[in-house]
Amino acid sequence: MERNGRSLPETVLLSIRGRKMRKAKTTPPKRIGDAEMVVASYNVHKCIGTDRKFDPERTARVIREISPDVIALQEADNRFGDRAGLLDLNRLEIETGLVPVPVSGNGKAHGWRGNVLLFKRGTVRDVHQIKLPGLEPRGALVAEIDLDENRTLRVIAAHLGLLRRSRSEQARVVLDIMSSADERPTLLLGDLNEWRLGNRSALNTLHTTFGPPPAVPTFPSGLPVLALDRIMGNRQGMVTAVEAHDTPLSRVASDHLPLTAYVHL
Repeated sequence: MERNGRSLPETVLLSIRGRKMRKAKTTPPKRIGDAEMVVASYNVHKCIGTDRKFDPERTARVIREISPDVIALQEADNRFGDRAGLLDLNRLEIETGLVPVPVSGNGKAHGWRGNVLLFKRGTVRDVHQIKLPGLEPRGALVAEIDLDENRTLRVIAAHLGLLRRSRSEQARVVLDIMSSADERPTLLLGDLNEWRLGNRSALNTLHTTFGPPPAVPTFPSGLPVLALDRIMGNRQGMVTAVEAHDTPLSRVASDHLPLTAYVHL
């Protein structure tokens, strides 16, 4: 049982009830003015769906459904061998306007250790590729994007490990990136592999900077019960309307549903 929050059986029951009550979305979120952005995080599971079919075009269609301004993808490269990227990024740019944050020294890969960060407007000022501690080859991609002359957004795109101890260490590395409470607006996007809440969460050290995140179930995609994916901001009221992008297509395209949110700057 959870000391703070729901137990797993309670979470399963609530997810089943919620699925019955929800209507599948067929249109992307609507923005309100230039100060609002749609952001998303999506573990694409190497473009292999729950039907076990490898279908990068289907993954791209889900991204088009979301129509994000910024999206962090996980598992978008082959994990072994030459780590080649799996999506047609040129076609995705033509269809959505999304371009990848550039990474260096990564061969044929789209991103950094499977993390790909795509954005629609602005100019990339700086990029850092962070190796995260742990037994698995995990990483974080940190980008600073000048949205216009007056606004800069830092985005940390990460995929944390399966082991709780590793996640705790990796969360501390993320905090090291944030040097002070009055830093520029920062988003943390990714598959953080932690569904626990309260004191048992391996991510509770992040709450002092990002606040307690909304726990929105995204895994498994067919009947989501675990809130593994997160969208978090370092300023109160910065991130709103966090929800799973639950459509017939997204339920089969990956074992995770995409997570979406509005960001107010």
